[in-house]
Amino acid sequence: MAVSSTAMDLTRAAHVGISVSDLDASIAFYRALTGREPVVAGETMDSVPFGRSQGLSDAKLRYATINLDNVGIDLIEFREPAGERTNGAANRPGSMHLCFKVDDFEAVYRRMKEAGYDFLGDDYTFVEGEVTPRAALGTRVAYFNDPDGTNLEIIQPQGGFSN
Repeated sequence: MAVSSTAMDLTRAAHVGISVSDLDASIAFYRALTGREPVVAGETMDSVPFGRSQGLSDAKLRYATINLDNVGIDLIEFREPAGERTNGAANRPGSMHLCFKVDDFEAVYRRMKEAGYDFLGDDYTFVEGEVTPRAALGTRVAYFNDPDGTNLEIIQPQGGFSN
């Protein structure tokens, strides 16, 4: 697909949509993770035109939205047509992750481990010689998955790194 280099000026995110296999289980997971109640939960949609807008023949779904301070998380359970799990490993083109910024990495990481969250590997601190820009040095990250395998991250940026 050839795309023009003309800037479209899309500079603000409204929400991230995450397909889930069990809406109720995902609501419970993200409620515990964020401490936020859904602003809508268990809403339904049955629309051929909406399905076609996403390249599907139809869209029969249930959804919920959890709002964070700066972005919404839409959890969407497609009932028809039901999809297959993507197993979105971090190195697969097209996979994505949702990153949560924290102020006290050590405290959040410890609480999450004590609560039973399974991290994909050890936490990591950006070090000299492995990362640029230099402003990222000292930034700490850890990765984990939601119940459907969506990649999630916690991050405590350091210095001038604001990611």
